[in-house]
Amino acid sequence: MEYLIKKLNNLVQEKFEKCGYDREYGRVNVSNRPDLCQFQCNGALAAAKKYRKPPIKIANEIVEELNNIEAFEVVTAIMPGFINIVLKDSFIIEYLNDMHNDKKLGCTEAAEPLTIIVDYGGANVAKPLHVGHLRAAIIGESIKRISRFLGHKVIGDVHLGDWGLQIGMVISEVQRRKPDLPYFDEGFKGDYPKEGPFTIDELEEIYPAASKLAKSDENAMEQARKATYELQNGRAGYVALWKHILNVSVADLKKNYGELNVEFDLWKGESDSQKYIGEMINYLKKNKYPYESQGALVIDVAKEGDTYTIPPFILLKSDGATLYSTTDLATIWERIKEYDPDQIIYVVDKRQSLHFEQVFRCAEKTKIASEKLKLDFIGFGTMNGKDGKPFKTREGGVMRLQDLIKMIKGNVKGKLKETKSIDETEMEEISRKVGLAALKYGDLSNQITKDYVFDLDRFSSFEGNTGPYILYTVVRIKSILNKSADEICKHGAKFTKPYSGVERDLMLKLSSFNETVEQAFAYEAPNRICEYIYETANLFNKFYNDNKIISEENIDKKMSWIKLLLLTKDVLETGLDLLGMEAPEKM
Repeated sequence: MEYLIKKLNNLVQEKFEKCGYDREYGRVNVSNRPDLCQFQCNGALAAAKKYRKPPIKIANEIVEELNNIEAFEVVTAIMPGFINIVLKDSFIIEYLNDMHNDKKLGCTEAAEPLTIIVDYGGANVAKPLHVGHLRAAIIGESIKRISRFLGHKVIGDVHLGDWGLQIGMVISEVQRRKPDLPYFDEGFKGDYPKEGPFTIDELEEIYPAASKLAKSDENAMEQARKATYELQNGRAGYVALWKHILNVSVADLKKNYGELNVEFDLWKGESDSQKYIGEMINYLKKNKYPYESQGALVIDVAKEGDTYTIPPFILLKSDGATLYSTTDLATIWERIKEYDPDQIIYVVDKRQSLHFEQVFRCAEKTKIASEKLKLDFIGFGTMNGKDGKPFKTREGGVMRLQDLIKMIKGNVKGKLKETKSIDETEMEEISRKVGLAALKYGDLSNQITKDYVFDLDRFSSFEGNTGPYILYTVVRIKSILNKSADEICKHGAKFTKPYSGVERDLMLKLSSFNETVEQAFAYEAPNRICEYIYETANLFNKFYNDNKIISEENIDKKMSWIKLLLLTKDVLETGLDLLGMEAPEKM
């Protein structure tokens, strides 16, 4: 469906053109004076200079033409040259009916769908998820959902850190603890055990111990480096042990990401690109892109006109070892070969912007990435505590993600216990959904690039601009619809007309859902959907407080209101789903 605002643009632009003016002057905007009109066009002011006419004269010419259009109730020219527009209620209702009958609520699926890869995990195996992984997961999940909703083919990739030095640290630490395991016997010829020699809890204790030792003991660090090198060169026992680390870690990661309602299509990692590194380096050397600098193999990616220093891209270290930069470039190579995407979106901490700029420039300069491929870095800010510093536990450590989820879920549960109508069996599922909405909405309602303060009490409040407030609004609508189910079956919900100004305002807000979703996609900005559903919920609650819907005796009025509730519920629930949230049946 065409945006409502685009429909109005076309109508007004046609009249500008008919009167001899450039049609671009006929752009329509939502009025910034809703007390005067619903929409306005300021084009006469801009056209006055070009056409050397008083703006009010141009505005009056256009208004005379617009008064013949059936969609407009009132069109007026206001000094010094504004054109104010009020729509007919019948036009609004016709648009809402079309919207409600559309499976995407007026959102148009892409005529030429893109293949988009969203890289939004970045967790390291052998380590628990912590709060630093939160933003990538929930921002990426929302961008994936919005893109998919608009008809694009979207592939979500967790892109695990599964091939670096931390794996070598774990292998060497396991060897120190259990040296007799067959993985460390180079002469071992049998089958390695099917089950790993550690649980996820043991593995999560092994890594920090190994890391701490390696930082204080050069011998331990050298053992870790050697284990990493031997793993990456195919030592059988280390590969088998690495597979155990991967299996145990991924099972736990799937559980924790699942708690966030986050799903990935691909569970690939750095290791998956290894098979392409040799092929890629041969291509780069053949085409004379890299050169040697202090023993390392590098590619210049700085451009004339750069206002800041862009260091060379390091392809191989002086000892021939690969780096993250090598792996990230090889991952682009891999994704192009296997999926031929139109766009790759990286949802990563904004502090890595320079690294990804180097990788993208290198991919483009070397023609690994063709002109049709858009490489897109979405750098997010940090989640901070009330002290303005990155969020920590009370003891000052990095908080595990599952502990954060448990904390906010418990906070919500405490508030829900005040509701006597909820029994204990329902409480767990409701508190999970509401807690998740509190956490996700608290994050997504911010502009992605900005840091924000995690405020548990504010995020879990049932009032104000919060996830629980939006959910409570949906639950309120569901309750009214359930109580009116018999009448809906008997009479059928049908718009007649808006019976008040706030009802009309809600209708107009609903009509802009498709525009909001498509802008959220275009600007990669889930916060636009947050802002929209909050404003919609506010308008609905004003409408609800002004009217006794269930006890209304005029059946035409009541069924028109019910139709409005049905559409409002669909819009709010769809918006929530695009953000990775869902409303319970009661709260």
